[in-house]
Amino acid sequence: MPNRNPTPAPATPAQGYRPLFRLPEFRAVFAAHLLSLLGVVVAEISLTVLVYRATGSPLMSALTFALGFLPYALGGTLLAPLADRYPARRVLVGCDLLCAACAAGMVWPGTPVAGILVLRCAMAFVAPLFQGARSASLADLLGTGEAFVLGRSLLRMVAQSAQLAGFGLGGLLLAAVSPRAAIALTTAGFLASALLLRLGTRARPARAATGPAAVRVSPLGGLRAVLGGRRLRALTLLCWLPPAFAVVPEALLAPYTEGIGAGTVTLGVLMCALPVGTVAGELWAGSALTARTRSRITAPLAAAAPLPLLLFAGRPGPAVVLAALLLAGLAHAYTLGLDRMYVDAVPDELRGRAMTLLSTGLMTLQGVGMALAGAAAEFLPPHVVVAGSGALGSGVVVLLLAEVRRSRSETGLAVK
Repeated sequence: MPNRNPTPAPATPAQGYRPLFRLPEFRAVFAAHLLSLLGVVVAEISLTVLVYRATGSPLMSALTFALGFLPYALGGTLLAPLADRYPARRVLVGCDLLCAACAAGMVWPGTPVAGILVLRCAMAFVAPLFQGARSASLADLLGTGEAFVLGRSLLRMVAQSAQLAGFGLGGLLLAAVSPRAAIALTTAGFLASALLLRLGTRARPARAATGPAAVRVSPLGGLRAVLGGRRLRALTLLCWLPPAFAVVPEALLAPYTEGIGAGTVTLGVLMCALPVGTVAGELWAGSALTARTRSRITAPLAAAAPLPLLLFAGRPGPAVVLAALLLAGLAHAYTLGLDRMYVDAVPDELRGRAMTLLSTGLMTLQGVGMALAGAAAEFLPPHVVVAGSGALGSGVVVLLLAEVRRSRSETGLAVK
């Protein structure tokens, strides 16, 4: 069904990113987002070091890092209804406090390695709920128009940048303090994030309807509600699948650079190319282009984004690989237009569930994409796998764009 209570646009229209920071609530959300992101990245590095020192096992150290991803799909699917059933501020603050408690438990003297792994799983389990509730609450703060698109884009760019800066920051931090002390700082970061969200944002009611139909929504029923409509299903897949192809070169850069005789410094530079290009593309689209222009370039840019990976077919040197990855990242400017299409297609009472499932599928399918790329590279040279992912990814995007176009007449979906 169509949106019954569309969220009004904010009083100050957003022209670029700067006007967003004139809104006190957005400043609080932005600061909390940055603190929690840096906390997660530092915790990931510190935990791997802590577990390795405690066990001497590279497998256990790698497992600690992997546990940040494994519970993601389960948590996102089971917890998604909570994003609409309870007020967003309560959900966000509760998730932050739970993560702070888990981080505190990790640094408690005497916590066994098994306990640390369980606590790491718990943090990952609630992560998609937190991300979905935060994305949905942006529409409450900014409206569902241009400001929402730019706000979501800004938080996404911060996430990309935090991944790049956070690992360096974590390394420097561990040179100065012990892993347990670094994780203790993570606890403080989550507590500060909870405080910012509690005091810096207004209390708003839950988005879900108060009738029996909303109360009875099960996790799988929420999944059916979000994916039950043709248009929203096509848009969701368009958000999920292209990044699954985009991560293929990152997954195979290590064997590729070794195969062409490049060193670890080159590998580090190339690993940064795709996220740097992604941030630059979004920054350009959000700052320099109008909403109408971004809408027009969404489809062609989405279809073209995987094509630079075809350059891998010639097994090029580092300079060409760097250019290909930067171009592929820059083309992700299409995500701003796609965000607008997505939020316009989601009914208000499903927004929390939709955003939670969107982030869940995005993270899960990127992991699947990396795994499949590694499996394919057991039988084919890495450059062939990367080039093939570019061709296949572009074809999949074209098919999904055609489905979105065919479903344009659909104006809503039924809540099940």
